Amino acid sequence: MARKCYITGKTGRTGNQRSHAMNKSKRKWGVNVQKVRILVDGKPKRVYVSTRALKSGKVERV
Repeated sequence: MARKCYITGKTGRTGNQRSHAMNKSKRKWGVNVQKVRILVDGKPKRVYVSTRALKSGKVERV
């Protein structure tokens, strides 16, 4: 399973890593997600949630 936020749908980004000579190669930026237990349809479920969603109060831990 890919690291993706269950609430907001945030995923990692891709881009270029540039050297001083401006050579480029592909790289990835990971998304800051934590594995937490939340209530889904009244039952506790362990899912990945972004830290932004946790801090803003969009989801309540169990």
